[in-house]
Amino acid sequence: MAEIPLHADVAIVGGGPVGAALVHALAGSGIRVALLESRPVMAARDPRALALSQGTRLVLQRLGCWDRLEPRVTPIQTIHVSQSGRIGRALLAAEETGVPALGYTTEYGDLYGALAEGLPAGDASLILGARVTSVRPGLGCGLVEYSLEERPRSLTARFIILADGGKSLPSPDVKIKDYGQHAVICTVRTEAAHHGRAYERFTPSGPIALLPLGEAYALVWTTRNESLETRLAEPDATFLEHLQRAFGDRQGRFVEVGARSAFPLRLVTASGPEQPGLVRVGNAAQTLHPVAGQGFNLGLRDAWWLAQSLMDSPPDAWGGPQFLAGYRQHRRADVSGGIAMTDVLVELFANDIPGLAQARGIALSALDALPPLKSLFARKMMFGAQAW
Repeated sequence: MAEIPLHADVAIVGGGPVGAALVHALAGSGIRVALLESRPVMAARDPRALALSQGTRLVLQRLGCWDRLEPRVTPIQTIHVSQSGRIGRALLAAEETGVPALGYTTEYGDLYGALAEGLPAGDASLILGARVTSVRPGLGCGLVEYSLEERPRSLTARFIILADGGKSLPSPDVKIKDYGQHAVICTVRTEAAHHGRAYERFTPSGPIALLPLGEAYALVWTTRNESLETRLAEPDATFLEHLQRAFGDRQGRFVEVGARSAFPLRLVTASGPEQPGLVRVGNAAQTLHPVAGQGFNLGLRDAWWLAQSLMDSPPDAWGGPQFLAGYRQHRRADVSGGIAMTDVLVELFANDIPGLAQARGIALSALDALPPLKSLFARKMMFGAQAW
C-alpha cells in the first residue's frame, strides 16, 4: 500500500466521476491533492445511462479522458421534444447547431472507468476504502477524519472539497423539494433503429426520456410514487404495453425491455453560506431532476471551474471569503439556470391544468419555428449559461 498522507493542499472527499475529474484538472499544477473514496477500488459496474453534453465532451478532452471514453459513447444527433396527446413539438438537430452531436450517451460505469484510469495524476494521493466520519473545515487548515481498515485516521488540508454526492452534509444544510416521483430506468429496444435520435416526451405523470445507447435505448420513465411498485413488478409484456400507450409509436413497437430499477426524484440544494475552507461540487452542491439531463454536466463544470480558481489563486487565499465569493459568482448563473430550467420543465409539463397544455403546445411550436431561438436553447443545453 502507498504511504498514507497526513497533510495535503487540497482534500477531495468522494472519488466518483466529479471527484476524479477534479484530480485530473489539478494534475501538473503542483498542488498536492488527497482523494478519499469509500470504495476499495475506483470502478463501478453500473449500467445507468448518462447524457453528456457537447460542453462535457470538451472538458473531458481537456482532461485527457475523452479518447478512452469515445468508443463507448453513442452520439445524439437529434432530440425530439413533445407532449403526450397534445399538439406542438420541437426538433433539435446537431447539423443546424454546427456541432458534431448535440450530446452523447454512455453508461455510468464506462464514464467512471475513463476518469479513474490514469489516477493518481500529478501530485495526487488516492486513499481508497476511506470512510469519512467528520469534516472540519477551517481557513488555512481543515481536518478530515476517517476510518481505514477499521482504524481511525485523520488528514489536514488547506482546503476541503465535498464531491461525495452530499453524504457528508448534515441534514440542516440542505433544502429538499420532493417531486413525489421516481425514475424507472432500464434499456428498451424498438422496431425501428434510433439513428441517433433522443426523445423527451412530457406526460401528465412526468417526462419519458429515450436516449440512444448502443443499438438500444436507455429509458428514464418518470413515475408517481403510488404507481412505482406496480410498474417495477409487472410482467415485461405489460410494462411494454403501458410504455407504448404513454409514449406513442414514433419508434414503432417496443419489443424488449431489460432489468428495471428506480431512484427517487428530488431537487436537493445546499443551503446557507459556505464554511471557510470548504466548497461543495456536483451532487454535493445540487441534485437535479433528470429531465433535460443536466445533473452530471453541471457537476463537471463545477469541478472544472473550481480547479481553475485554485490554480489562479495563491494558496493562502483558498477558502477565504473573497475566494468563495468569486467562485460562487462565477458559477451562479450556470447553477441557478440549470436548477430553474429543470424545475420549471417538471412543474409546467407534468400536469393537466386547463389551458396550460395548449400554451405548452404553442411554446413548442414557436421554438421549432424560430431557428435563432432554437439554436440558443440548444446551446444552453450543450454548454450551460457560460461560454466555453
